[in-house]
Amino acid sequence: MKYETNIIFLHQYYFKIIIVSRLPVLMYHNVTLNNELSFGLTISAAKFEEQLDFLKKNNYTTLFVSDLEDDKNVSSKSVVITFDDVTENQLLYALPLLKKYDCKATFFIPFSYVGKSDLWNNGSEKIMTIEQLKALDASLIELGHHSFYHKKYTELEEQQVILDLEKSFDYITQNGLTVYPSLAYPYGNYPKKGIRKALFFSTLEKNGIKMAFRIGNRVNNFPLKNKYEIHRIDVKGQDSLLKFKWKLKLGKLSLF
Repeated sequence: MKYETNIIFLHQYYFKIIIVSRLPVLMYHNVTLNNELSFGLTISAAKFEEQLDFLKKNNYTTLFVSDLEDDKNVSSKSVVITFDDVTENQLLYALPLLKKYDCKATFFIPFSYVGKSDLWNNGSEKIMTIEQLKALDASLIELGHHSFYHKKYTELEEQQVILDLEKSFDYITQNGLTVYPSLAYPYGNYPKKGIRKALFFSTLEKNGIKMAFRIGNRVNNFPLKNKYEIHRIDVKGQDSLLKFKWKLKLGKLSLF
């Protein structure tokens, strides 16, 4: 009788197998032809090409951010390449290499600065014009949000966040841009605790943002745990190819 009872008990349960993949999301900013200037947020075209070549030779598949909506698109060899700020140097030096290696990338736009320069820094880098953004090859480049004013979200009140999002969507509509509703937080900054965090994420949800990216320097587990706290790995201009390989697998490591 005891044996039969155990069998009946076991039949009340079923098991669901979830396959978890590791998903690196890489973050880039400026690209230069000058190898001596490859440092911090600026990477040389030669180093960027070396990294793309490694991805291609090792059978990585590059995904758009929008591809993450379907779990079936993600495998153990998936990687997401992102660029912040849509600087003109990305158009001149990164795009030809993305074409050469047939790699996808998502470019995040700070809408208020389109056709101007990176005035939140020292204004030394030109930002792509609306015409240049429209002319980007949609099979290689997907566009996303990098806020309207490029301000830290922790310094904005709820209504200011809503206004920033509304201005971004209005800009997209008025200029006929195709932009996927993903958001890269300026400076990787957003409310990270308590009620402010919950309210901020609720605001993103209500305003149609499907996913958002912090920095964090970790490789994500996929399926994603939180669509508004997706980690990106900061690829630095001084990184060696060895360090790039380690970041791709493990994120930021203190031993380097």
